[in-house]
Amino acid sequence: MSKYKDLRGKHGQEAAAAKTGISVASARRLDTAVVLPSQRPPRHWRTRVDPLAEVWDAEVVPMLEGAPSLMAVTVLEELQRRHPERFADAVLRTLQRRVSQWRAEHGGEREIYFAQEHPPGRLGLSDFTVADELDISLGGLAFPHRLYQFALAHSGWRHARVVLGGESFQSLAAGMQDALWMAGGVPQEHRTDSLSAAFNNLAEREELTTRYQALCQHYGIHPTRNNTGVSHENGAIEARQASLKRGLDQGLLLRGSREFDDLPAYEQFVAETVRRLNARCTRAWEAERATLKPLPARRTADFEEVDARVSKFGVFSAKSVLYSVPSRLAGQRLKVRLHSTHLDAWLGGVKVFECERLHASTADRHPRRIDWRHMLPSLKRKPGAFARWVLRDAMFPRSEYAQAWEHISRQLPERAACRLMVDLLDLADRANVVAELAGVLTALLTRGELPDIELLRDQFAPRPSVMPEVTVVLPSTSVYDELLKAA
Repeated sequence: MSKYKDLRGKHGQEAAAAKTGISVASARRLDTAVVLPSQRPPRHWRTRVDPLAEVWDAEVVPMLEGAPSLMAVTVLEELQRRHPERFADAVLRTLQRRVSQWRAEHGGEREIYFAQEHPPGRLGLSDFTVADELDISLGGLAFPHRLYQFALAHSGWRHARVVLGGESFQSLAAGMQDALWMAGGVPQEHRTDSLSAAFNNLAEREELTTRYQALCQHYGIHPTRNNTGVSHENGAIEARQASLKRGLDQGLLLRGSREFDDLPAYEQFVAETVRRLNARCTRAWEAERATLKPLPARRTADFEEVDARVSKFGVFSAKSVLYSVPSRLAGQRLKVRLHSTHLDAWLGGVKVFECERLHASTADRHPRRIDWRHMLPSLKRKPGAFARWVLRDAMFPRSEYAQAWEHISRQLPERAACRLMVDLLDLADRANVVAELAGVLTALLTRGELPDIELLRDQFAPRPSVMPEVTVVLPSTSVYDELLKAA
């Protein structure tokens, strides 16, 4: 109104109304108004009949007093049940306004949230989140996984890491240490939710697990957690989990594909996304980095160590997962270090084996990682054992080899089929043509033909190199005499 009055002194009614952004009818009312709109007395009359007048005090208010959390739509459905054909669905909006007004005047106390001040260098937070909604696939297969994220509350600087398996101590320790060493310092306090890897949730009072307590003591950091089930107390990291997944999803949309060749390629994509997110808080991060405590001289252990004995079958078990090892380790007792993504096997202080770590799940409680190259030397000596070997289906390097075995075992006697299959695996190993041979086997199966091992050996045999003939002509010794005289 003030803006219109100022313009009205310089322009006509229509021009002033247009410049103010109101209609001409509103301009006429403002011209004739004696007082400001805020100075008008409150309206005490209704412009239409109240559809709830007869039932509000008698029925609706008692329902709300008995169950204050009732929704307006539930109250309307109950009124329609009690009074058929009296209350239409259009009454819902009116009922919602009346219920909201009643709760504001007569409702119970509501929880108030208290925004916290985060001084630089004080608080770092860790959390895990399931990232299956990103629909990531590796090598054509779906890749269900989690993401671990560490963030500093003051600046918002963050570090993220792909996690295979559950929210284990190895994942927490590896991700937290990666973040601290990347940040170049340590905050005063580290907060998580009620992770079983960090806290003994069955204890009557708060109790740290031995490994997590040792980890925090190594870095001189004070461990805390939010109350169970109260996620907003960890809000500084919960909000960043959503922004991380949103940033990854946007990056995938720009990329045009959610398919990655392997895990390192996807981890590189996550790291690039985190770098872009951290670029938004450069100024605050520079100020906070100066307040972080110095790092210790070295990292501490981020793995779990278990004892495992290699059986005469060339395998050992660790955390319900079966792994194969080279046959030379059969009968040895190993110290196995379980990291979040891989494991190391040590014998007498020497690392003798390393491979990717698998994790048991509800879908597969006892997964197996059988490397066919470990078993091939023994299979070549005893090929007949292949037919009924209990680990046979887990050792095929690709699905094409499993399909080839099914076809060969139907077409040939058992002994000949085993010999041919072992020879095919030996050829794939010796010539290093696992993928190429798989394509040839697929073509043969499509035509219903059996593979001819001799033809395949000739096809994939290394090409002999042609050595050039070099003729060396030695000069006469008199040439050197002439050079010496010239000198």
